[in-house]
Amino acid sequence: MSVVPEQLSSPSRHPLANGGLQRLLAVGADRSIDLQTFFAHVRGVAALLPAGQHAVNLCDDRYRFLVAFCAVALRGQVNLLPSSRAHAVVADVQQRYPQTYCLADDAQQALPPGSFVLPMELPRLDGVLPQLADTQLVAIGFTSGSTGAPSANSKTWGSFLTSTAQNLQALQDLWGEAQPALVATVPSQHMYGMEMAVLLPLLAPATLQAGRPFFPQDVVLALQQVQAPRVLITTPVHLKALVESGVGLPPLAGIVTATAPLSQELAAAAEQAFSTEVREMFGSTETCIFARRRTASETAWSLLPGVRLESQPDGTRVHAAHLPAPVNLADLVELLPGDRFVLRGRRADLLEIAGKRASLGDLTRKLQAVPGVVDAVVVQLAAEPGHAVGRIAALVVAPGREEADILRDLREFMDPVFLPRPLRKVAVLPRNDTGKLPRDAVLALLGH
Repeated sequence: MSVVPEQLSSPSRHPLANGGLQRLLAVGADRSIDLQTFFAHVRGVAALLPAGQHAVNLCDDRYRFLVAFCAVALRGQVNLLPSSRAHAVVADVQQRYPQTYCLADDAQQALPPGSFVLPMELPRLDGVLPQLADTQLVAIGFTSGSTGAPSANSKTWGSFLTSTAQNLQALQDLWGEAQPALVATVPSQHMYGMEMAVLLPLLAPATLQAGRPFFPQDVVLALQQVQAPRVLITTPVHLKALVESGVGLPPLAGIVTATAPLSQELAAAAEQAFSTEVREMFGSTETCIFARRRTASETAWSLLPGVRLESQPDGTRVHAAHLPAPVNLADLVELLPGDRFVLRGRRADLLEIAGKRASLGDLTRKLQAVPGVVDAVVVQLAAEPGHAVGRIAALVVAPGREEADILRDLREFMDPVFLPRPLRKVAVLPRNDTGKLPRDAVLALLGH
């Protein structure tokens, strides 16, 4: 086996991927890709890319996203990773950055003028081992907008190398010394998807299942395409659908989840249904992943190696080796011995009305627990003129239940001052690809 000659790299330059050239990188229904073929594809696509400073990477196929991501970086350009592929979101990102083009893998997609579509058959080009400087800016990720306007967060190749090494330490005991196969339901453009389904396959090393399964049966088929040890990378929304579907999954080394809070009840149900461990990761677009826990049996989070938290009056400051400077988050934590902490919510989620206190997260969980409620979210509206605090409002998915009946049931375990008014029934909540709820979409359904 030919081994990637990392020793040829200067201390400040690193290969695009780790392992031997014959190492299996990606598999799909009709293909298996080793590192040698991947490097040839990256060089070939990089030679075709248009001129520019930035590329909005909209590729859906995971392997083609992987090739495009690395080709853009190899050209010295920066991948822009919007939180959504909606036209308005993409247009906003393009307007914010000069010399930007869109890059996609489907010619049938409705794309902006000047977009570049990957050819059906990826070109190959021989050459030297593709490498990047650790100081090179390779991506800008955008927050989901669940708490306001999306913000941009720059990532260098060196920061990705360091954070991926931390993630590997947090997960490797799930599969031991074998090379795991990763099946992911989260989009590659999301920072959690980037960390788990782009960087881990490149650097862990691991094998990537190239599709993007959505429905439970799609997940089953994707897992069947890869060899053990299998790891499912998913979200609480997708995990809930899997558990409720009753499908049987091939043997799993573990399930990894993030992007939204995972209830202990759902974690325990998933562990029982699929005979594996569910490991929840904690992080953000700003920080990348920095903590983990086994939610079925733990309430406290364990920090990854090299991470330190500093409690602030309005949130938490995160110090980590992969961050160029400490990052302030809105999450409130209680620090515990042994590099552990308990999450206490967000300052913006805390409510005080008529001298009584609650949190939007707890109110949402109570509404979701009402019989017949499939999904729900509670928000606080902006204060109206002449009022000190905004009203509490809610969206609820509850086929077969009337709004008045839901409110009546809710009164049994919620203080009347926090009862949502209005409470509006909808067919489905406007969740994005990772299960999050952009605040502007929620407010639009509430008529605000």
